[in-house]
Amino acid sequence: MLQSKPLRYTMFGLLYFTQGTILSYFTALNALYLLSRGLTMTNVGIFSAIALVPFVIKIFLGMLSDRVNILGLGYRKPYILLGLVIQTLCLLIVPAIDPGSQYWLFVALAFVLQMGMALYDTCTDGLALDTATEGERGTIQAFMVGGRAVGVIVTASVVGLLAQNVSWPAVFYLLAALTLLPLPFVLSIKEAERPAGRRFDWSAFSAFKRADVLAVSGVGLIAFLVIVGANQLVNPFLTERFGINLSTAGFFTTLWGVGVVAGGVLGGRLNDRTGGKQALLVSGGLSSLSLVLLALTGQFFWAWPAVFFFGFAYGAYQASYFALAMRFTDPRIAAAMFSIIMAFTNVGQAIGLGLGGTIVDAIGYTWTLIGFAAVNVLILPLLPVVFKQARKP
Repeated sequence: MLQSKPLRYTMFGLLYFTQGTILSYFTALNALYLLSRGLTMTNVGIFSAIALVPFVIKIFLGMLSDRVNILGLGYRKPYILLGLVIQTLCLLIVPAIDPGSQYWLFVALAFVLQMGMALYDTCTDGLALDTATEGERGTIQAFMVGGRAVGVIVTASVVGLLAQNVSWPAVFYLLAALTLLPLPFVLSIKEAERPAGRRFDWSAFSAFKRADVLAVSGVGLIAFLVIVGANQLVNPFLTERFGINLSTAGFFTTLWGVGVVAGGVLGGRLNDRTGGKQALLVSGGLSSLSLVLLALTGQFFWAWPAVFFFGFAYGAYQASYFALAMRFTDPRIAAAMFSIIMAFTNVGQAIGLGLGGTIVDAIGYTWTLIGFAAVNVLILPLLPVVFKQARKP
C-alpha cells in the first residue's frame, strides 16, 4: 500500500473523482441528451433505474474481492484496474450508438459501464476499510465525497460547453480520458498481507440479523431515494422554468458540486464532533428545506443560491451517512458488508430515479420536488434503533 497518507488520500480522492466525472454527465446532461433525441422523462427514469442495477448487486463483486487475491496482486488492486478499463472502453463506444433509434442498446451499454464503475467503487471502499484507522474514517470519506464532487465541478462546465459548441462524442471522449487519471496511483499499490482477524469469514454475515444494521441500511435507502431522485430533476426543472441552455446547465452543476464539497466537510465534521444522529438530523433537514426552496424558486436569479444550497445539503447528507455506515462494517467482510449497506442506498436511488421521472410527467416538477422533501421524515422512526447503543464490529 502507498505509505504516504497524502498520496493514499489522493488516490482515494481520484478514484472517486472519476465517478464524479460520470456523475457530472448524468446530473447535467443525460436527461437533456435523451430528451433531445425525442425521448421522454419516463424513458430517462427507466434508463437511470436500469443503469443503477450494478450498484444494487455489487455485493457479489465485493464478496469476490474479499475472498479472491488475483495472481497475488491483491484483493483490491486488480479489480480496481479492471473496472477503470471497462468504464473507459464503454465511454469510447457510446458515440456510435443513437439512443433515439437504439434505446435498449444504449441502456445495455450504460449497464456495462456502471458494472465497471461498481467494481472499482466497491473495491475502493474495501481498500479504504482495510487500511483506515478509526480516526481516519471521516478524513477518508471527506476525500471520497469531495473527490467525486470535484469531478463534477471540474467537468460539468466543460462538458456543457463541449456538448453545445463541439459535439456529443467529444463529451464522451473527455470522460474516457479523465477515467485514466487514478491509474498511476493504483499501479503503485502493494497490498499488505491480511491478518487472521481480517480474513473472509462467512459467519460475519450474521451481523445482518442485528436490528441496528438493518435500520441503518433503511436510513440509507430513504436518504438516497430523496437526494438522488430529486437531483436528476434539477436541470430539466430549470430548463422548463427558465429555458436554460446546455452550457448554463453545466454551470449550475458546477455550482451544485461546490455546494457538495462544502456540505461534505460539514457532514464529516458533524459526524465526528456531535455523533451520527445529530449529523443525520441536520443534513436530512437541510435537504428537505433545500428542495422546498428550489421547487418554489420563481426568479432566475434565485435559482443559483437554491442549487448551491441543495448541493450543500446533498454533500452533508452523503458524508454523514457514509461515515456512519463505515462504523457498522465488519472488517472480515469489509467490501461485501459495506456493499450490502450501500446496496440499500442504491435501491433507494433506483426507486427515486424511476419514480421521479414518471411522477414529473404526471404532476410536474414543483410538486415532485416537494414530495421528495416530505419523504425524508421516514428516517425518523429508524434513528432510535440505529443509535440505541454504540456499536463496533
